[in-house]
Amino acid sequence: MAERLSVALPVVVEGKYDKITLSSVIDAHILQTDGFRLFNNKEKAALFRRLAEKKGIIVLTDSDGGGRQIRAFLSEILPKEKVFHLYIPKQKGKEKRKEKASKAGLLGVEGMEAALLRELFLPFSEDGEWQRPQGVKIDKKDFYAFGLAGRENSAQKRARLARALSFPEDMTANALLAALNLLYTKEEILQILAEQEARGQE
Repeated sequence: MAERLSVALPVVVEGKYDKITLSSVIDAHILQTDGFRLFNNKEKAALFRRLAEKKGIIVLTDSDGGGRQIRAFLSEILPKEKVFHLYIPKQKGKEKRKEKASKAGLLGVEGMEAALLRELFLPFSEDGEWQRPQGVKIDKKDFYAFGLAGRENSAQKRARLARALSFPEDMTANALLAALNLLYTKEEILQILAEQEARGQE
């Protein structure tokens, strides 16, 4: 078994089984939202806000509708510049402990392979020496120029880019923009898009 990655930033997940799975991959302060109960738990919301304000916080939720709602809520209450959103890909399946698949039929964080989770968190570990990419950030005008917003086929192009980067394909334009600025430079994004166009991916 690979040694756990040491991650200095606190990490927010949805439930206890997500925490158990992630704890086998990273050594970090992992907190639970306890699903939608977070929406009415002012004390926990305040704790997340304080932690984020101090040094930043990582958010990792499931890729289904519930996960998106929780992520959206956290995006509203936490300082945007201190929140680092990580995403698991949409994978069909059922967690071993469950008798049947979720309503969406997708694996949650707890169902992800350790290798995938390790790859997600490696840039934020001591080994990864992560820092936010330097240089010019992309903005909504760039998204339009790249054909990722405001065009007839923008949604398909965003989905194609998200799929190539192992993000959920149905991310909103704003969510994708934030994720790209967190992990990539403008030049890297342009290169990825150019390679996709050259391959003629659909």
